[in-house]
Amino acid sequence: MKWSLFTVASPDLSVKELIPYAAEAGLKGLEWRFKKTPADQRSQPASFWGNNMATIEPGISDVELKEIKALCKEHGIETAGVMPYLGVGDLDAAKEVLRVATALEAPIVRIGVHGYNRKRSYNELLNEQLRYMESLEPMLRDHGIKGVVETHHMTISASASAAYRLVSSFDSSVYGVLFDPGNMVFEGYENHRMGLELLGDYLAHVHVKNADAVPKEQRSGQAFAWSPMEEGLVNWTQVLEDLAQVNYNGFCGVEDFSGTRSTKDMIAYYVQWISKLNDQVRGVAR
Repeated sequence: MKWSLFTVASPDLSVKELIPYAAEAGLKGLEWRFKKTPADQRSQPASFWGNNMATIEPGISDVELKEIKALCKEHGIETAGVMPYLGVGDLDAAKEVLRVATALEAPIVRIGVHGYNRKRSYNELLNEQLRYMESLEPMLRDHGIKGVVETHHMTISASASAAYRLVSSFDSSVYGVLFDPGNMVFEGYENHRMGLELLGDYLAHVHVKNADAVPKEQRSGQAFAWSPMEEGLVNWTQVLEDLAQVNYNGFCGVEDFSGTRSTKDMIAYYVQWISKLNDQVRGVAR
């Protein structure tokens, strides 16, 4: 397994600042957040989903993409993926994502997935989702890039089995699943080994973060909240063991939203922590 970072979790470092630091810390890949930053947010403090400076924006020039690719190559960093926030059915936006992903030699891009809030029938949303994926399939094939569905709460792919239902009608060379146990704390938990075994060849990427229950007396909304990656309800030692058992050799990308460490401290801690856990898992396997 290889260690990467989803740049949504590093909002205070620019793209060109992040690449050499990630390499120095021991990361092997970066998943680029891909989204337009509204003008009124650019003067705001750096934040995960607002003024995120580690973001590649739609409309970026080919020259800028070549500079990013060259800087990554210089520092031995792979583009592990391009992660946009696509709407289901928006093929024009998907074309721009694929242009950027192709230029950066990204193996995967995240595709749009319907949210679920009880206002529309799941079956209606599923049929619409599959039509969208059918329309997107030729574009992915032409670019040689895999589209991934993320296991994410409040969507129709909250669990491994729900995500599998979306991708299983397609070839695993075209569509796969981004397995995110941290999201499944909020919704969609299944035994992780079972989920990984179900996904099989569709397992394309893994996100590493954690969440924990909020004490009842402190709840003002959700029953769960983001926690440091080494805390919370996801047992990452077990997940790494499960990943090893299914022979997963791809990227595991940190996406820590707890805010308990600075970006640089978080990256440095992640590399040491996840590598130590992985060594322990390999020791047990031997």
